[in-house]
This record gives sequence, C-alpha cells and structure tokens, in this order.
Amino acid sequence: MLIEIDFNSPEAIYIQLRNQIVMEIAQDRLHDGDSLPSVRSLAKDLGVNMHTVNKAYAILREEGYLKLDRRKGAIVSVERNRKEAELEKINSYMQMIVAQAICKEITKEEMKQIVGEMYDTFHLL
Repeated sequence: MLIEIDFNSPEAIYIQLRNQIVMEIAQDRLHDGDSLPSVRSLAKDLGVNMHTVNKAYAILREEGYLKLDRRKGAIVSVERNRKEAELEKINSYMQMIVAQAICKEITKEEMKQIVGEMYDTFHLL
C-alpha cells in the first residue's frame, strides 16, 4: 500500500489518508481480508500523529470499508449491503458537482464521458 500525504494540501491529513485507502480498494490493490498497518506503524511511516491515522480508520469503519479487531487490527472489509445509503450520499455529492459543471458550461455528455472514463480507468487497473 502506497500512501502519500501532501502536507501543503488544504485537505485534512486524515481525509487524504481515508481517500487514498478507498482508492486502493477501488483500484483492486487492497482486497477484503487484507490487513492494514497498525495505527502506530502507519503514523510513524507517514510522519503524522497517531490520532490522525486513528481518525481515518474510524471513518473508514463507519463508512463500511474496514473492520477493527483488537487482536488483528484494521482489516479491509467492504460492506456491499449498504448500496441504498451509498447511492443517497453519492447523489448528494454529485448535486454540487453537476451544479458546478452547469455553471462552467460543461455539458451532460461531457460529464458522462468523464464518469465513463473514470470507471474504465478503474477497471483497467
């Protein structure tokens, strides 16, 4: 697992970490049952506070990407039975993205192309 933190980014470090782990899962680099590094180990490797890693792991657990086990640590475990809740959340995010696209005169077809290319990219990896 390759995680790179941009300390100059306006995005919080725990969000960067969360997003990169989700991307690793989506790109099939992390699979159900894979163990993630311990909070202490990953914090040391990244040069961040343990609470930062702990917060990212807690969010991933709440979102249904990880299971936390006291003995085994953080294990990738994607809950796929939460599709309806995910669709609602994605719809909420996409409303703002579509609004921004409309304001910048990006067409529906251009948006479809962008999303299609993203799906294709993930499936090719």
